[in-house]
Amino acid sequence: MEHYFSKDPDVKHNLGKISYSINGRTIEIITDSGVFSKNKVDFGSDLLIKSVPPFKGKALDIGCGYGVLGISLAILNPHSFITMIDINKRAVDLAVKNINLNNIKNACAFFSDGFSNVTEKFDLIVTNPPIRAGKKVIYPIYENSINFLNPGGSIYMVVQKKQGAPSTVEKLNSIYGNCEVVNRSKGYWIIKSIKNK
Repeated sequence: MEHYFSKDPDVKHNLGKISYSINGRTIEIITDSGVFSKNKVDFGSDLLIKSVPPFKGKALDIGCGYGVLGISLAILNPHSFITMIDINKRAVDLAVKNINLNNIKNACAFFSDGFSNVTEKFDLIVTNPPIRAGKKVIYPIYENSINFLNPGGSIYMVVQKKQGAPSTVEKLNSIYGNCEVVNRSKGYWIIKSIKNK
């Protein structure tokens, strides 16, 4: 069975288009089969977009999918630059198309298996992690994230309580020495940790 966290989904293409409104602006997003949440922006991503405070600097969106999180943060934070990465090549292709479709100048997207192709550090990392891939996949992302943050930088993520939010809090606490649940809605937790200076 193909998953949205597969490198090369071999499911048949089925392109679609969805709209998403952010800060009074409606963006158009091209979607396809073989990517996460093809038919609408999922509740968790929407909550994460609305929970990240304004920032300047460089941000990394891990597991960007078709790009709605990174594109939204780029619109909300015009003096930032958002780098989007995903292991799913189809998702990366869509993210690049959606950046161009919405005329976003302060974002880019490229393929990366975890942090394998990432060469710089960031002030912010955001992720709606692929929980269904299991702890063997997501825990190394959590563990490596601290190495790609500048001192004082933050990581924000969304995890459903029933899919392991409490254990995610414990894991991030063990890595960063701090962790805070900054928002909760309908069983989704927005979780934040800060890399100490």
